[in-house]
Amino acid sequence: MKLHWSPKSPYVRKVMICAYELELADRLELVQSVVAMAEPNEDLMRHNPLSKIPTLVLDDGSALFDSIAICEYLNHSANGSLFPGNGPEKWAALRWHALADGLLDVLVLWRNERDRSDSQRSDELIHAFAHKARGSLRLLDREVLAFSASPFSIAHITIGCALGYLDFRFPAFDWKTLAPALARWHTLMEARPSFSVTAPKLGG
Repeated sequence: MKLHWSPKSPYVRKVMICAYELELADRLELVQSVVAMAEPNEDLMRHNPLSKIPTLVLDDGSALFDSIAICEYLNHSANGSLFPGNGPEKWAALRWHALADGLLDVLVLWRNERDRSDSQRSDELIHAFAHKARGSLRLLDREVLAFSASPFSIAHITIGCALGYLDFRFPAFDWKTLAPALARWHTLMEARPSFSVTAPKLGG
């Protein structure tokens, strides 16, 4: 299997954490693929016309995207337990995953807007993104006892990736003061081998 990949993408990191947790990482051929909103990657578009990563090319030539579909495919392939079956655990895990994945979407848009030139940047949008991020973090902080007590799943992986992306791309944003219980949980999660080996690094 070939994974169109970047070491700094939080969505790719989500897939790689799943792969390490499921002991499938050594079966992935990583293809570093540069993507930009204004510059479609023509090679990647042969597999994913959206020109987005992660994209997983299977051995039969078909492709899977986006990250949640790839994670569920890997979990199914390994007969894993990262996606709970039926009942309350399933809906709780999917809800926490959706919140964390949505937070990642907000953070990526926020970063793109923040990095625009002064004449193009919208302070109104930046304020809205920051407001949504704070609201999401407060909710996760209130619910940290609930999800930390639940079986390790795609929810924990995605929450961890969102918080890791905050640390990586928003070092001046003091989210740990805003969500102290969540910060303590995140410190423990980052020590997990699948998280430590996939942590993004500046210049990498």
